[in-house]
Amino acid sequence: MNEGATHGGVVFVIDDDASIRSTLTELFESVGLAVKAYASGAAFLDNLIPDTTSCLVLDVRLPGTSGLKFQEELARADVQVPIVFMTAHGDIAMAVRAMKAGAVDFLAKPFGNQDMLDAVFAGMERDRARRKQVESHSALRERFDSLSTREREVVTRVAAGDLNKQIGAELGLSEVTVKVHRANALRKMNAKSVAQLVRMTEILCIENPKVQGGTG
Repeated sequence: MNEGATHGGVVFVIDDDASIRSTLTELFESVGLAVKAYASGAAFLDNLIPDTTSCLVLDVRLPGTSGLKFQEELARADVQVPIVFMTAHGDIAMAVRAMKAGAVDFLAKPFGNQDMLDAVFAGMERDRARRKQVESHSALRERFDSLSTREREVVTRVAAGDLNKQIGAELGLSEVTVKVHRANALRKMNAKSVAQLVRMTEILCIENPKVQGGTG
């Protein structure tokens, strides 16, 4: 069985051709994927989008809003779902536009079943990785938020490359106290080294208060 089937996920299909929707539904269900099919982008948006690993198979030519325009609408609405385009009337310009906007693949009809499955599983894997990263960043943010105000002040200055003596002078603390706050921050952030702590602040985009014009 394909890896995507063992991990589960939902494939959304948007195509105004009922036979295409039926064929793709059967194909995806045959490898253990849940499928939700719609005749238009509007119908898709009218339904609750499950918060789970997913991929959208989208026809380029749709009544009303085209598939490419719909891709833009989803991006503006911050609906982050990987898209596999399909079309019987595509050209290189369309494909380039779709891929530049982040599409996983651009398949010409008629396409092979395996080509479609490969594209969808690639989309699923991309979404799975994105969700894992979001979850990791969320946990990191929670750990940072658990720091005391003074610990955050020390951390941001450590990340900026300031020495303990400099930090102490800026914050009116002894060098020993700065070291205590830094050690507490390392423990709470679950960082094994100052270098790792700095990397964490980069991920969170924590800036040096001096850069922001603060006085600490």
